[in-house]
Amino acid sequence: MVQSKDNNSLPNNASRNGNYNIPFVAVTMLFFMWGFLTALNDILIPHLKAVFDLTYTKAMLIQFTFFGAYFLISLPSGKIIAVLGYQRGIVIGLLTAGLGAVLFYPAASATSYPLFLTALFVLASGITLLQVAANPYVAVLGNPARASSRLNLTQAFNSLGTTIAPYFGGLFILSATMIGSDAMHQLTPGQLQTYRLQEAASVQIPYLGLAAALLVLAGIIALLKLPVIAEVEDHKLKPGKLQDALRHSNLSLGVIGIFAYVGAEVSIGSLLISFFGQADIAGLKQAVAAGFVSYYWGGAMIGRFVGSALLQKVNPGRLLGVFALVAFALVIATVMTKGQVAMWAILSVGLFNSIMFPTIFTLGISGLGKLTSQGSSLLIMAIIGGAIIPLIQGILADTYGIQNAFLLPASCYLYIVYYGFKGSTAA
Repeated sequence: MVQSKDNNSLPNNASRNGNYNIPFVAVTMLFFMWGFLTALNDILIPHLKAVFDLTYTKAMLIQFTFFGAYFLISLPSGKIIAVLGYQRGIVIGLLTAGLGAVLFYPAASATSYPLFLTALFVLASGITLLQVAANPYVAVLGNPARASSRLNLTQAFNSLGTTIAPYFGGLFILSATMIGSDAMHQLTPGQLQTYRLQEAASVQIPYLGLAAALLVLAGIIALLKLPVIAEVEDHKLKPGKLQDALRHSNLSLGVIGIFAYVGAEVSIGSLLISFFGQADIAGLKQAVAAGFVSYYWGGAMIGRFVGSALLQKVNPGRLLGVFALVAFALVIATVMTKGQVAMWAILSVGLFNSIMFPTIFTLGISGLGKLTSQGSSLLIMAIIGGAIIPLIQGILADTYGIQNAFLLPASCYLYIVYYGFKGSTAA
């Protein structure tokens, strides 16, 4: 194996036994930040839906654009990491995400929905690079037998970001002056433009602040002396490597698992504010409903801290299967009930979403060795489920109602049940 000339370069056995507290803390900050940015989409959807008077299908283009970037940018991200290494890849990802956040300012000034989608794509491209770099980096920072536990712990801080974001968005983005669709149609063209400019502008300061935070974090990561994990960095991408990685069935089935999980989690979160606004569910105003969305993401945070401990003693595949089965049952309960029962059933799904992504991810890359970078890229590409499934659910919500549309994520959890109990151990 080739050793880097950098003093921080570590051989394979060091990646098993070294002290990685500082690198682990640094990478954990990344998980928090991209969780925060991702959950803000749940605030943007109802906000921009009202500002531009969109259907659910058109509003879901926010998630389609954001998570579509994962599909398009994942393979280039893997190549960047293979050439430049994980640390430089992380810095580039943070700078790109910062640029995307800055672009929200001109998008709001122009009151242009396509420009908002463009800014989201740039922002998500940076986050994609962070995901491709950080997930496998955490997985190899220590004992491989505890990779799922370690990644669940970092994902818990990701969930801390997703928990705080809805409160932040409700306070700074969702305006008390929002008017209904009928009232918008009564405005003159000049009044409508003024209204849209005023409401769209509410995202400018929050996203400029996030851009500044991303730039500061990029500077911190650039200055740190992070170790080079030789077993996953001392190689270049070669033709056929992706095909070689996909020959591992735990990876190929895991790709579908990530697609299903992210699609289910995102599609549920995207419609919670609108769902809670239904008269037969809770009849909540948007700003109030945003606070309850934090319970959904907060459940994932609690579950990941608990899951990190459980996964040190319980087989990851079995625990994944059990959690997915409970999530399926809760979504079905949401579809079949009304009022507070339906509301709290769907919020409880977040608790059982908790371990799914990090556990599927670590089961998927298990045993890949020098194909880890390629396997990571494929798994991150599968996050496109967060683009496709919410868009389909938006169509279902427009056609059959929000509540019935939740049957789509329910079907996703059934596949994860299979992957946990069977697919992750397939030869």
